[in-house]
Amino acid sequence: MAGGRFSRSDSIADMMPEALRQSRYHMKRCFQRYVARGSRLMKRPQLLEELHTDDKQQQLDVAAQGFLGYVISSTHEAVVLPPHVNLAVRTNPGIWEYIKIHSADLTAEQITPSQYLKCKEILHHDHEEELLEVDFGALDDLISTPRLTLPSSIGNGMHLVSRFMSSKLAATAGPLLHYLLKLTHRGHNLMVNGTIIDTVSKLQTALLLAEAFLAGLHGTTPYQRFEHRFQEWGLDRGWGATAEACRETITYLSEVLQAPDPTNMARFFSRVPSVFNIVIFSIHGYFGQDKVLGMPDTGGQVVYILDQVRALEDQLLQRIKQQGLLDLTPRILVLTRLIPEASKATKCNVELEPIHNTRHSTILRVPFRTEDGKDLPHWVSRFDIYPYLERYAEVCIIYIYIYIFIPC
Repeated sequence: MAGGRFSRSDSIADMMPEALRQSRYHMKRCFQRYVARGSRLMKRPQLLEELHTDDKQQQLDVAAQGFLGYVISSTHEAVVLPPHVNLAVRTNPGIWEYIKIHSADLTAEQITPSQYLKCKEILHHDHEEELLEVDFGALDDLISTPRLTLPSSIGNGMHLVSRFMSSKLAATAGPLLHYLLKLTHRGHNLMVNGTIIDTVSKLQTALLLAEAFLAGLHGTTPYQRFEHRFQEWGLDRGWGATAEACRETITYLSEVLQAPDPTNMARFFSRVPSVFNIVIFSIHGYFGQDKVLGMPDTGGQVVYILDQVRALEDQLLQRIKQQGLLDLTPRILVLTRLIPEASKATKCNVELEPIHNTRHSTILRVPFRTEDGKDLPHWVSRFDIYPYLERYAEVCIIYIYIYIFIPC
């Protein structure tokens, strides 16, 4: 911040001293209003509304157009824990800053995302030992995912991941073979048989044999006609429904094993049969197919998810057909809340409900449970569901295992 002007690349905490010299009075009044109503979570509309609540409107407009207005308009939410206001500020696409401001002396310090999340937890739990803590670091170390930090990466995640994987496979293709050996569906191998192919060189040899064999077949020859030959070389189902489709998939993998590049990497993984089951959570409002629109917390999201489910099922069925896995079926579950006291016309008190115009998609309703383990009979607002979520997630794990992984 130089010459009384601020730059959007500056840190909010670093800009505070200079900004205080410009509008300390209005900033102090603003933050004192935020803490006056006690602990709460404030969204941007609330922050802006209380920013513009002042009897000296003309002077406030000047402040709102300066540093204070910039900060508040860039803030997505704030956790108010008097005397502090903790801001989640998105100054630019993909760039977040978390600031803790004291409402009395306006001292500001930058805090970590973990510290900010802990503030949000404190709103609902008074005791620190009850706070939810998830160690994503262990997962990150396991799969070594890249960290995308540039705003230009937004919307290009798949391409960047393909580039990252290509660079890793340039050193050794072992992890790719290990992944292919793990591909199964209900206990049956897909693509690669580990009893025959256990090294990258054996995989490359099998691909060469298969590619030469396919060159002599008509492109539309069904996979079932040459399935036994593939099995002799250690190649199981999943390469494609026809000779042409199998040849293309094999070519993509051969190119990746020979000289990894992002294009062939993306092409190959678009053919890999790895997704058969999808679980979608939609737990606020009355989720149903009949007579629910217009009820509390219920509107366009219900219609949107049901439309997406139909589109997803169609896509899964098309991909399974293209992969030559005609005897396999997908399963899509929409997990929502069971409300025992709901009107029978809505079916929100029914555990299982097939989704209209689908063959393999179902609404699965699981009730919220109280601390003593009893089902919550009535509807609660989406703003009040937080205390039930952890128990709900634990119960849903069991339901998902039963309806997805146990054969009918």
